[in-house]
Amino acid sequence: MAEPFSPLNPNAVEREPRNWVPMIVGLALVVLVVAGMAILGRNRPKPPAAPDPYAQFLQVSNARLSQADNFVGATVTYLDFTVTNTGTRAVVGGQVVATFKNTLGEVVQTEQFPMRALVKNSLGGYSDQVDLSMAPIVPGKSQDVRLTLEHVSDDWNQAAPDMKFVNLKLQ
Repeated sequence: MAEPFSPLNPNAVEREPRNWVPMIVGLALVVLVVAGMAILGRNRPKPPAAPDPYAQFLQVSNARLSQADNFVGATVTYLDFTVTNTGTRAVVGGQVVATFKNTLGEVVQTEQFPMRALVKNSLGGYSDQVDLSMAPIVPGKSQDVRLTLEHVSDDWNQAAPDMKFVNLKLQ
C-alpha cells in the first residue's frame, strides 16, 4: 500500500525548473533601498550659518559654565550667559552657534543650539529653561540664556566658546 500523499512511482516525479527572476528582482530592490538610505542618511557638513543682522544689537556678558550628572550618569555641561538687547525690537526666538577651541586656538567642535531663557521657577528651587517666546528679550532689557551641551570634545580648553546668533525671530 502506498503512503498517503506520496507519488505512486517516485521515479515519475518531474522537477520544475526554479524561477530565479523574482529572487533577483527582490535582492536588487533591497540593495537599492539600502544604498539610498546610506546616501540620504549620511551626515553632510552644514555650511556655517551667517550671523543674523540683528545680532549686532545683542550683547553677551556674564558667561559661566557649570556641569552636572544626568540620570543616566553622563555629564551635561551648561553654558549660562546674559544677553542684553540694545536694539529696538524684541527677540522671541533664535539659535546660537557655539565654536569650541582647544589650547592652541584650533576649532574642535561647532554646535548650533536653540536660545532658551533661564527664568526663576515660580515655586522656588532651580531656574527653568523656557522657550524665548515665553520670556522674550525686549529692547533695553537683559535675559539669562542657557545652552545645554550633551557632549563636548575632550580637547576643549574649558573656556567660554565663541558665540554668534543666527535665525533670530523678532517682534
